[in-house]
Amino acid sequence: METGSSSEFLDRGKAMTGGGNGKKHDVGAAKANVEPFVPRRDYNPQELRSWAKRTGFVSDYSGEAGTSASEKFDSAGFDVKSVDDQREGGSSPKIEIDPVLGLARPNRDNEIEPVFVSKHGAVRSENDKVLRLKEAWNGEVGRQIQKSKIGDEQALALAGDGDKKNGIRGNGDANVMAVSANRDGNSHGVSAVAPLPDQKKEKEGVAQGDVMVNLFPEGEEIASRGWQGPSGLKYGITENPSLVPLIYYGLQHYLSLVGSLVLIPIIMVPIMGGTDNDTANVISTMLFLSGVTTILHSYFGTRLPLVQGSSFVYLAPALVIINAEEFRNLTHHKFRHIMRELQGAIIVGSIFQCILGLSGFMSLLLRIINPIVVAPTIAAVGLAFFSYGFPQAGTCMEISIPQMALVLIFTLHLRGISIFGHHTFRIYAVPLSVTLTWIYASFLTAGGAYNYKGCNPKIPSSNILTDACRKHAYTMKHCRTDISNALLTSAWLRIPYPFQWGFPIFHFRTCIIMAVVSLVASVDSIGTYHSASTRVNLRPPTPGVVSRGIALEGFCSILAGLWGSGTGSTTLTENVHTIDTTKVASRRVVQLGAAFMILFSFMGKVGALIASIPQALASSVLCFIWALTTALGLSNLQYGQCSSFRNMTIVGVSLFLGLSIPACFQKYKTQTTLVLPPYLLPYGAASGGPFHSGNTQLDFAINALMSLNMVVTLLVAFILDNTVPGSQQERGVYIWSRPEDIATDPSLPSAYSLPRKIAKFFCWAKCLGV
Repeated sequence: METGSSSEFLDRGKAMTGGGNGKKHDVGAAKANVEPFVPRRDYNPQELRSWAKRTGFVSDYSGEAGTSASEKFDSAGFDVKSVDDQREGGSSPKIEIDPVLGLARPNRDNEIEPVFVSKHGAVRSENDKVLRLKEAWNGEVGRQIQKSKIGDEQALALAGDGDKKNGIRGNGDANVMAVSANRDGNSHGVSAVAPLPDQKKEKEGVAQGDVMVNLFPEGEEIASRGWQGPSGLKYGITENPSLVPLIYYGLQHYLSLVGSLVLIPIIMVPIMGGTDNDTANVISTMLFLSGVTTILHSYFGTRLPLVQGSSFVYLAPALVIINAEEFRNLTHHKFRHIMRELQGAIIVGSIFQCILGLSGFMSLLLRIINPIVVAPTIAAVGLAFFSYGFPQAGTCMEISIPQMALVLIFTLHLRGISIFGHHTFRIYAVPLSVTLTWIYASFLTAGGAYNYKGCNPKIPSSNILTDACRKHAYTMKHCRTDISNALLTSAWLRIPYPFQWGFPIFHFRTCIIMAVVSLVASVDSIGTYHSASTRVNLRPPTPGVVSRGIALEGFCSILAGLWGSGTGSTTLTENVHTIDTTKVASRRVVQLGAAFMILFSFMGKVGALIASIPQALASSVLCFIWALTTALGLSNLQYGQCSSFRNMTIVGVSLFLGLSIPACFQKYKTQTTLVLPPYLLPYGAASGGPFHSGNTQLDFAINALMSLNMVVTLLVAFILDNTVPGSQQERGVYIWSRPEDIATDPSLPSAYSLPRKIAKFFCWAKCLGV
């Protein structure tokens, strides 16, 4: 193939077209550098289709050969249409069947298409000798497909001014060229369009003059769902900001998650019969465990910049255990007894999760856990608290309505406002709205909005004698900002320690519940791992890395059981929203933020301050967070075909039955004389459900599990998705990286591999992606 300047590029085009007068011009007699390609006539379409799917073959040719080519190169001086009309009688021939795949080729205008012109001026006649173009895989799938207009403009600019430019396709090493060959066999094929000057004439394994096609590694799909290209991150996973930005972003990361991290004890501890000081101590314990487990996960887990903490996945089963019939009438050390029961159940369930990851069984489950299963399951975690959310927040409408309005205004209406380059309202929506509403509620309390004649808010409702005060006791307890004495009774310095509530209690019924819930938590984490990897511009982790992350989450939940946080530790679903909002995915930022959480956990007054938030205000914030959890769960449907009737039916049936079946179990009332509040009735079905087998422990476990929305939703979605036929593309099957990708992609070892000094101790565990 001849090379020449860009000016010769246009001159040759004009010479070939001849101004549209139909004259034939002999461009040259040089032989083409490549052997002609003869299409197979006896191909097996099924065999070729499977080969293309297996290798990721993508043709760069357009299906509209004559029309598309003429449109693209008409402005460059090729009057292709007029020449073609004179030769073919006014109609451009179209190649409808791909000679390699045996399939109809769609017209793609996002690539610069090769144009083949013979010395007679014919463009891609039926007997054209097609030359194939091979493009080496460069490790980054997202850079294979570029916008057509940018590519066309670059090509034409190169043809006009002779500048030396490459990277027309965006990967910096692709040379776009058009080749001509004689199709009548009587003359020699010549080069119609010369390649760009001073370009590489020959690439590794690719001969000069070959036309390139995109080749993807085996098992990869076009425009892989696991990698979506740059998303405007300020700092990538391995990038380290300087000291001041590091501190700022570390605190920012956790402040954006403050609602998910610390509000669970405000719900649980009062129901367990704990005091305000107990609530403050549990909050401090959660902060400590969140810091420790996040650092562990950043070194030994998936190593993604994900915050670990007490998850809402464990809240519903914890409420079921708390409201068991045998615990309702306890008066002496009720809080400690229930906490020890929760500790034992969490430890056993977490051991099951560890085995799930370390045994490699999780790698097998990844083949049958797909977005159509993950999406409704995570959504059900948020929907499980609809009976608790606003019924609690609605006790003080004058506080809950402004709080919900503020957080929605900050996250939606003001999300685009930037202050000094930071989207302050979007990032700090929860802490800002809580602070403003808390100040407003303090003015209401100081102004006497919750003062009732003859009523003292400090007196427990059980000791109130007058009926007039008794009906206002609930309002005063949930709305007043001075009702909590946590700030007065808590210590300035307190270090959480194991078995601080006593030695765990182990029962078969509660352990079975938490073992099943740990499986739900693993499904939740799988979706978060995959979504987070796309947010930080990485290929998805390998199944071994996922197994390693699940095993470490089980170990972290064991720590949560030993320290007594009341719930297990897992990857927070809200991490995906935080990375999207802050645009910071640095691992070092998350580690520093975790160190701050450990430091704050030693300050008893920090936990006491958070414990002083009025319950109505906390419930209002949780209404938004639970709704966000539901939305984040449903966002996993983007990986499949949302318009597919199959998928819509599976998700709809799973969510409906996930709400309806537990409602059937929750309607059964127990024989206890202590009546539960209406917002806790859905969590009291374990002691009086319809399932009776004669074994009290088994009855409790089955009735409890069937009253949990997320468990039923997971069961229904899992069965339907794996029994109803559907293609991989329709189901949106997660694409996980392969172990060999870590060796070929330079960005993966630093992202997912264990540190060298640590990896040598785990060289035996190949299933963990070491």
